[in-house]
Amino acid sequence: MSETPEKLPLWKLVIFALGQLGWSLASYGVSNLVMYFYMPPETASATRIFPPFIFEGTVLGILTIIGIINFGSRFFDAVTNPLLASWSDRSRARIGRRRFFMALSAIPFSILSVLVFIPLKHFHENPTLAASWGNIVWLTLTILGFYFFFVMYTAPYNALISELGHNPKERLVISAVIAVTWSLGFAVGNFVYDFQTLFERSGIDSTTAFQIVEAIFAGAAMILMLLPVVFLDERRYAAYAVSNEGTWQALKSSLRNRNFSIFLGSELLYNVCQTIIQMGIVYYVVTLLRLDKEVTSFLMMLMFIFSFVFYPMITGAAARWEKKKVLVWGFALLSVLFVLFALMGLVPVPGMAYAIVTVIVAALPIAIFTIVPNAVVADIAEADGIETGNFKAGMFFGVRSFESNLGVSIANILFPSLLALGMSVEHPVGIRMSAIVSVGICLGAMALFFLYDEKKVLRTLAKKEKLSSGELESIGGSAGGTAGRP
Repeated sequence: MSETPEKLPLWKLVIFALGQLGWSLASYGVSNLVMYFYMPPETASATRIFPPFIFEGTVLGILTIIGIINFGSRFFDAVTNPLLASWSDRSRARIGRRRFFMALSAIPFSILSVLVFIPLKHFHENPTLAASWGNIVWLTLTILGFYFFFVMYTAPYNALISELGHNPKERLVISAVIAVTWSLGFAVGNFVYDFQTLFERSGIDSTTAFQIVEAIFAGAAMILMLLPVVFLDERRYAAYAVSNEGTWQALKSSLRNRNFSIFLGSELLYNVCQTIIQMGIVYYVVTLLRLDKEVTSFLMMLMFIFSFVFYPMITGAAARWEKKKVLVWGFALLSVLFVLFALMGLVPVPGMAYAIVTVIVAALPIAIFTIVPNAVVADIAEADGIETGNFKAGMFFGVRSFESNLGVSIANILFPSLLALGMSVEHPVGIRMSAIVSVGICLGAMALFFLYDEKKVLRTLAKKEKLSSGELESIGGSAGGTAGRP
């Protein structure tokens, strides 16, 4: 690793960001469409989009097979994240400690993103729990393998954000660029419904059409993820610092930070709601509004366009006012959004008009939660470093990743269990309940975040301006988890 790393050229920044586009696209299907494929919504004509592949009834009265698998896989993702990140930290691979793991994982990551959606046999031929065991085992193995290689790629990739940026401005630019490419990957992934319909119109059955689309996405994603491995010289452009704290010591000290713990609890609840939106949008559109599934792609694209429009406003608001106030407003708007979801199909308004109004309302809180939380975590981590002398931003973001996956896991248990209450056009009580429950979760997150003491964090950050350059250099010598400290 170079002691005086070079500034990352613009074209290599683009190459690095394309890797984010790749893993965003590869992960879209498994993160958002497993429920759609294995527990599909019913259309207005009371027909299924896909045949049943696994048992769709309840287990132990309230749980579902797909919910249990999703919960377990996301929890596995959360647990392996710090482990693989630690392996990457200790690697001495000649091509670079981050690129080595990215190179190992890109291809199996892409392949498994398709295999998750290729069950061994059609459960509808013998619709009993025993008949679906083969598919259940296959789905469990492929989805666990997917998340293992997903973390193997993304944990080193995210670490490079700090190491390729050598000052706050450079890191902000890198974060902004990869935020755009992540959004593009998510937006392209949403076109799965349109591409599926396109193949269906050529005479291909729904299942095969969906699998073809996922295979195309996986092929493109694999190429994009390999670009940083091939063209980005990590040893030339990356820098890093080592923390004095060991892994467990750093973990415990970060969790002892009261403001960070409050943030984690609040964002955990937010991630439950966000995941319900991602999994539930096709149910709200197809079953409650009785629109075609392809409309979902249009609505999600519209939401992203409006979110981008709101980005400058949100950034300005967060800079001018407290970030805490902006996030509280975000939780309030998210609660309103779920009220709109719950009322879908009950208000005497044309379905498409209602849907467009809903996604416009959704765009503002989505923009808030895309931009502001990263800045909040960065503030907390920096303030903690000033107070303790150990700058471990990597650990703070790693713990946050664990919390995010835990929120997703909870949603993957909660959402299908609610769907089991009813998800047909005639009896959609489970779909409506998912929105109603989410209103309460959002309000709980907002109430918890009121406890966040941003003024204390800002007072600590202000101390940095009073430190001499020599003192800063001394602190930086014992820093950890962050690259290129100013």
